[in-house]
Amino acid sequence: MLVRRIEAEEKTAGGIIIPDTAKEKPMEGEVVAVGPGARDDSGKLVEPAVKAGDRALFGKWSGTEVRIDGEDLLIMKESDILGIIETTAELKKAA
Repeated sequence: MLVRRIEAEEKTAGGIIIPDTAKEKPMEGEVVAVGPGARDDSGKLVEPAVKAGDRALFGKWSGTEVRIDGEDLLIMKESDILGIIETTAELKKAA
């Protein structure tokens, strides 16, 4: 899958501005594209649970960084995804 990092806030909750040298890589991103899935041990194709447009949490060192059309993106496996963030509207719709 292809993931675009979502940049973290440049200020803390107290209003302190964080300089670029002190920032960590964001561990949240938007899924841009997803492949057809992966093969299990028996060779059967397993469809991904993640879809394009999902907001995902992943490990700090997950994936491989690539540059496509001047944009920095990550290529990663679905197993690198720690969780999917659902918006309030999605939660209300599911209820």
